[in-house]
Amino acid sequence: MITRNEGFANLTAGYLFPEVARRRREYAASHPEAKIISLGIGNTTEPLPKFIAKAMADYSIGLSTPEGYSGYGDEQGNTELRKKIAEVWYKGLADESEVFISDGAKCDIARIQTLFGRNVKIAVQDPAYPVYVDGSVIVGAAGKNNGTGYEGVTYMPCTPENDFFPDLSVVEPDSLIYFCSPNNPTGAVATKEQLKKLVDFANKNGCIIIFDGAYREFIRDPELPKTIFEIEGARTCAIEINSFSKPAGFTGVRLGWSIVPNDLKFADGTSVNRDWNRVMTTLFNGASNVVQAGGLACLEPEGLKAMKEVIDYYLENAALIKKTFEGENFKKAGAEVYFTGNSPYIWVKFPGKKSWGVFDTLLDKCNVVTTPGSGFGPAGESFIRISAFGHHADVQEACSRLSKLAL
Repeated sequence: MITRNEGFANLTAGYLFPEVARRRREYAASHPEAKIISLGIGNTTEPLPKFIAKAMADYSIGLSTPEGYSGYGDEQGNTELRKKIAEVWYKGLADESEVFISDGAKCDIARIQTLFGRNVKIAVQDPAYPVYVDGSVIVGAAGKNNGTGYEGVTYMPCTPENDFFPDLSVVEPDSLIYFCSPNNPTGAVATKEQLKKLVDFANKNGCIIIFDGAYREFIRDPELPKTIFEIEGARTCAIEINSFSKPAGFTGVRLGWSIVPNDLKFADGTSVNRDWNRVMTTLFNGASNVVQAGGLACLEPEGLKAMKEVIDYYLENAALIKKTFEGENFKKAGAEVYFTGNSPYIWVKFPGKKSWGVFDTLLDKCNVVTTPGSGFGPAGESFIRISAFGHHADVQEACSRLSKLAL
């Protein structure tokens, strides 16, 4: 018989978000009268901007005509879309040959782990988006969980005490460093000075940064960098992963991209861009032509304006959630609220309490779903993440319930 991939055996628990969904279902089944409101998983809720949806609809209808039909496209993506991303969102910091279109950031992270294989050291922010660690375990780059984390993974605690920017000295040379800004789940955004430290460290120590910028369009502070390629030296040590999911509401539509600089090399001088091109052309057949038409519409002036309006909508929700958790009832419970105004996530600490315990209390007492911070890593214990993705009316109702909670 074929033996099981030991990576799956090494996974110690179910993936965080299905576990949240399972507990919600069980609670709903036993409390059918409850009106549960989710401020948990970061799934967008508002309709696609009509200008963007129309571009996809028109392209789809065109497929029924000889003139409009298209079959396989380039695995690297529509040439016009690659050029547009380089011009509009990177403003010359990346060339179109370095842009690869995909079906989303999470899928790209999985393929990145295939690119680097099992014989690579891993470093992650702690807390961090779970796929960085879980995916590394599955491919064999990380081993068993020893109770404090997975073997082969260096955890870089990001806490209020270090302003959510890690001590890089714990990272081993020649490591793959996963770094997310704006961060999921903490919402923290790295400054140019902080990213310069990261880039300089990576170049000095032979590391490659996998920079997850999926929430870049939530950044409202003009002093904060939206891409790591704003930082001098990043082209020789960084890959950027990004997505249309959050800015355009494409969570179910699926469209993302990666930037792999031509300057980035492996230890033997081989081009990382060339090998990534091989991964994309071998393991991927290209993003949907229909969806890429939507991506092009996103980058037109009308599309950019529409996306900004939707993001502003979510940031209004975030401001209300922040205010609610800063209320007297939560202050008395010792809650500490962290929110930058540049992210859809509010990160709240309940000192001395377990994350899943707080999750259960808010679900039971307020019928509000959040996300336990411990699911993002050891440093997330005692925290919960609250998502601003939701209809205004639902968020207002959830905040009303939370404001009356006696803790």
